[in-house]
Amino acid sequence: MSSVPPSAARKSQRPLWIPLTTQHDFEDRSHTAVSAQGVHVTFEDGQKRICAKSGLWNTNLGYGNRHIEAAIAGELRTASYLPLFRTAHNKAIEASAALLSLSAHNFQRVVFSTSGGAANDAVMKLARQYFALSGQPERKLVVGLKGSYHGLTYGSQALSGDELGQALYGVDLRNVRHIEFQDQGQELALLMQREGHRIAAVIVEPVLGSGAESVPDDFMASLQKHRQDHGFLLVADEVATGFGRVGGWFASDEWSEAPDVIVTSKGLTNGTCACAALLIAQRVTQLFDATESVFVHGETQAGTPATCAAILGTIAEMKRLDHNMLSKQVAAGLSTLIEKLQGIPGVGNSSGRGCMRGVKLHSRNGMPLSSEGVLAVVAAIHQAGAIVQAGPGRIQLLPALTYSEENFAELHGAIAAGLAEATRAGAFE
Repeated sequence: MSSVPPSAARKSQRPLWIPLTTQHDFEDRSHTAVSAQGVHVTFEDGQKRICAKSGLWNTNLGYGNRHIEAAIAGELRTASYLPLFRTAHNKAIEASAALLSLSAHNFQRVVFSTSGGAANDAVMKLARQYFALSGQPERKLVVGLKGSYHGLTYGSQALSGDELGQALYGVDLRNVRHIEFQDQGQELALLMQREGHRIAAVIVEPVLGSGAESVPDDFMASLQKHRQDHGFLLVADEVATGFGRVGGWFASDEWSEAPDVIVTSKGLTNGTCACAALLIAQRVTQLFDATESVFVHGETQAGTPATCAAILGTIAEMKRLDHNMLSKQVAAGLSTLIEKLQGIPGVGNSSGRGCMRGVKLHSRNGMPLSSEGVLAVVAAIHQAGAIVQAGPGRIQLLPALTYSEENFAELHGAIAAGLAEATRAGAFE
């Protein structure tokens, strides 16, 4: 008779390798989803849980939006697939024009990608080629923020400032630098003094995807001044913050000077298609046009007709539902929820803004809760009926813009119950 427990045998036979977790720790029935509608996800264990992270920051209008679904289905009947390798199609042109019309700043051209990680790879290539074309091939450095998250493809994993196993995977960090953003720009100034002439781009998440920390206005003011002095490209990574997550279409709309590139994904198709896009300013496109240069980047599934229909459908739905009003309502609801949670032992201050917030947790000795403790809290909240995102020393809350007062009441109950259970189990010790 086998000495392997039946549960372990079942896990070893599972055909799917579950990302970002050890396979034996995966709870099959409570973490295998069978359907999703509105702001709820139903799992194999029969429980319908309220989602407080919009899938992965992306279902900003909730699951199963019928208007977006109809837009995709209609285009699948018209053209099931068309590529963008040395060719174009009407839906890609239409979606590009729609995206360019959204920002408060002026952008000239769109490059389609399939994920935030792949799009950040593309923008790093674009910046280095831009300076090669301008006669400055030595400008290869790309700068990111400490604690940032830009993806897990080879280039974007190097750009990410969080610890993600970069050394383990041999990620090439030779032309990447990371700087602190909560020090009034001191590290930024030192880097510029030392290597400003070699910097091709600085890439900033207006609110960090890992931890929901907002980049301070004084840092952005310093960064803009250094851009004037050194001429590097400024890139707004709005994979997480775009499409209403922190208000408006893009958080960088509030910047005093426009970025040279916006990277957008996640909410771009309301999570329905693998999609990302670069919105590129005239400063960049003009040089490529003047030198008749080719940007050597392409992805088989980028900008397909169905994907572009999803973009157009999402933009139309956000306008129809008045996403600015929804964002303000949900941001206010989040603030009220966080205030209630802060009355619970172990819950501390919050981070972030808009509909992208972190709730800090601390152990009994007052220190930030360990990653193991946070994961235990997230698991307890999941069992209590809500889906939240783990973050450094905190849980992150990113509800859909369609959340109602009843949804917030349900979420509060589940989080409070989960925190109580995690406390009983010793997660805060």
